[in-house]
Amino acid sequence: MDMLTHSGTQTIKTERLILRRFAYSDDDSMLKYWISDPEIQSLYSEPVYTTKEEVKELLDQYIFSYEKENYYRWAIITKETNQCIGQIAYFLVDEKNNFAEIEYCIGAAFQCKGFATEATKAVIKYGFENINLHKVQICTKTINEPSKRVIEKCGFTYEGTLRDYFCVKDEYIGRLYYSILESEYQLQR
Repeated sequence: MDMLTHSGTQTIKTERLILRRFAYSDDDSMLKYWISDPEIQSLYSEPVYTTKEEVKELLDQYIFSYEKENYYRWAIITKETNQCIGQIAYFLVDEKNNFAEIEYCIGAAFQCKGFATEATKAVIKYGFENINLHKVQICTKTINEPSKRVIEKCGFTYEGTLRDYFCVKDEYIGRLYYSILESEYQLQR
């Protein structure tokens, strides 16, 4: 079993996107497209940010964390507009068991256009080919149909549901778990 090879958050280019480290100049597009949207933020259990000061504090955390080689968080930038339309990260990296878990969010105006799928496939590839992961996992809320479609398009296997995991607006909803193994990724290439 090989150990993980950390390289930190490096720029990844896809057909329509640039996945790169966050910069303070992303604050306006973050506020405009996703981070101030309660619906978007609630889908992945994150707080809503409504001021530049709040976003700067969050960006301070992201940017400071880039000093760590095992920190992976990308701004999702469209090549067409050079705007930050969302984010994607390995928010959990388990070095003992060689796996990582992805989280992502895309602004409402950019959903159902393949951007999340494109970014997720690129980050999966990065995880297996650059970090040397054995497994990549991802989860979503049972109510998030668009996210389920992204996960399925990326070749993940459904592992199970944690029932009544989240309480959203006084209603309990489940958390769906999926994963893809490095060997499965190789077969899909």
